[in-house]
Amino acid sequence: MEGKNILITGGTGFVGSYLRTELLKQGNYLTIVTRSPESYKSEQAKNQKFITIDEVSDVMESIDVVINLAGENLFGQRWTETVKKKIYDSRISTTRALVEAIEASNKRPDVFISASGINYYEPAGDDVITEGSKAADDFLAKVCKDWENEAKKARDLGVRVVISRFGIVLEIDGGVIEKMKLPFSLFAGGAIGPGTQYLSWIHMKDLCNSVVFAVENEEINDVFNATAPEPVTMNEFAKAMGRVMNRPSLFRVPEFVLDIALGEAAAPVVSSLNVQPKVLQKAGFKFEFEDLETALGDIL
Repeated sequence: MEGKNILITGGTGFVGSYLRTELLKQGNYLTIVTRSPESYKSEQAKNQKFITIDEVSDVMESIDVVINLAGENLFGQRWTETVKKKIYDSRISTTRALVEAIEASNKRPDVFISASGINYYEPAGDDVITEGSKAADDFLAKVCKDWENEAKKARDLGVRVVISRFGIVLEIDGGVIEKMKLPFSLFAGGAIGPGTQYLSWIHMKDLCNSVVFAVENEEINDVFNATAPEPVTMNEFAKAMGRVMNRPSLFRVPEFVLDIALGEAAAPVVSSLNVQPKVLQKAGFKFEFEDLETALGDIL
């Protein structure tokens, strides 16, 4: 994919920063929506500009692809009612603003890729979860459902809408790797929670490639799971991390400690979600990192 005009929300975040680099390498032109464009003056270029959400309507007619990654960070804080409102509103309001800008535009984008999460699904222990599996009814699932439904409104405007349900994203400078790396480096690493829960992960490079793949493949026109095909239990994850870092995996953070420290915010790492990327596999997507230890070796 090259030479496309792509608008990205959340393009300065954990996933967005890596995706942006990949899209620029491929020769695309990016418009990044951010709360503070002035902070990125040094990065303004012919092929990259920064705007606020209020300016989206002014540029939408020139946009071929919309990629929606915006949303308040889920990790590292207790979910008070104020935080939950930010998590919810940041996703719903941005998505709604994008759809409204598309509706007001004379020329509409070809495709709208909107992020969601595998916490849409009801935890199912060891049972395999696919794109058609049952939704949960907790807070995160409601966020995902409402987020996805806002994005799907663009279908009524003639736009192909694709929902990418992200698994646990692996990269060095964010997410679960960032949280677990320091204890392991101090010889105090180990599993988080019960250890038997499934962790459905994906290497950042495969995640970025899956988004590009969905842009290019018109047969993908609904939901796909952005997860590697070999999920592991948290115990297996911790042991693999220990082997890669040449450190023991001896210590455990018990679930009750997580409950005390984080409350509901512990859900993404203690829920057992054995997710398979059936839609990507059927469409012929090739993962670079199917094996966890190989993925961790590349990152660490």
